[in-house]
Amino acid sequence: MKFAVVLCDGMSDMPGGMLGGKTPMEIAKKPVMDWLAANGEVGLIRTVPDGMPPGSDVANLTVLGYDVLECYTGRAPLEAASIGIDLKDDDVAFRCNLVTLSQEQDYFQKKLVDYCAGDINTAEADILIREIQSAFGGAEFDFYTGTSYRHCMVWHGGKTDLGEITPPHDIIGKPIAGYLPQRPNASPLLDIMRQSFEILNSHPLNERRVKDGLNPANAVWLWGQGKRPTLQPFEQRYEVKGSVISAVNLIKGIGHIARMNVCEVRGATGYIDTNYEGKTAAALSELQNGQDFVFIHIEAPDECGHRGETGNKIKAIEDIDSRVIKPLLEGLERMGDFKIMVLPDHPTPLALRTHTSEPVPYLIYSSLNSPASGIAGFNENNASKAGRLFNPGYDLIKHFLQHGI
Repeated sequence: MKFAVVLCDGMSDMPGGMLGGKTPMEIAKKPVMDWLAANGEVGLIRTVPDGMPPGSDVANLTVLGYDVLECYTGRAPLEAASIGIDLKDDDVAFRCNLVTLSQEQDYFQKKLVDYCAGDINTAEADILIREIQSAFGGAEFDFYTGTSYRHCMVWHGGKTDLGEITPPHDIIGKPIAGYLPQRPNASPLLDIMRQSFEILNSHPLNERRVKDGLNPANAVWLWGQGKRPTLQPFEQRYEVKGSVISAVNLIKGIGHIARMNVCEVRGATGYIDTNYEGKTAAALSELQNGQDFVFIHIEAPDECGHRGETGNKIKAIEDIDSRVIKPLLEGLERMGDFKIMVLPDHPTPLALRTHTSEPVPYLIYSSLNSPASGIAGFNENNASKAGRLFNPGYDLIKHFLQHGI
């Protein structure tokens, strides 16, 4: 039996006025998902426990069957694992976004213009992160290049009782003053964030980006802090050999810590221009070469939700259906018995441009004995009518990995 999960990050939404009271999942043309839902099992999963932040870290750990109330230490340590950072016991890791801030002279009057600095490419980002490392790193702090706008900082012997530090994608267009680190323990972080603007705003690379009509990566934003986590190896936990395919360091980091095989796919970007076919080919190759389980994570719907890009979010869902799930299904059928599950990790509503914690729809189809649900379309509304809710959400993966349905 082969098992495949297609995780469509942020695909779930809420009915919007621009879409005639429907969601992108209801509007998108996705015949393969709809067929699987009609001929399989459909329901809801609560991926974010009460009191936890609705981040992709919490939600994806839940989907992979881990109780985040027991194992979660923060987002950044998971990303650090992907980059290859060996965290020591007294290290605290932080997510370090390259962002675009507005040009008010007073730092505390600035607004968060762009949480991803115009999707800056990794080569350019590396130049700027090295500049920040030169200014602040080498002793108490160190900065590490990740991918695109997503990077890491490690505070050696750092503090964890820093209060809430808001993710930048939650405050697009808002003044930053109310979201900066406030507690005395966090003052070194605020100093780095404030001084980073002075260093990066006039950097020649950013001057060139502005001249080219691109958002400058003119500051860093530190958030998502935590210490090194411990996860039970996925194979030991579920007795299947698993692989992870993703463009996102967070998901790769979860895979590394869970001792799964983490695949690198050339052209995987985390946006709608990602290499869908490459991800599908990598998943099928893993299964053909002895793995039992693949987790294909696709970031595009989430990024479109954060940016409020209605048309692109619909397109991302349609691309996943035609360019990932359809060929994946064809490949699985050639291998023999299989099960496939498709779901988001959390909603990223276009109207809010940030994550929420409501339950999300899932579908499961088995080649062996999938009783038809009869549901006409895979979407939030139909899933809520199915009468199934996995809460706690980490129980869903155990249900999925059973040979029956």
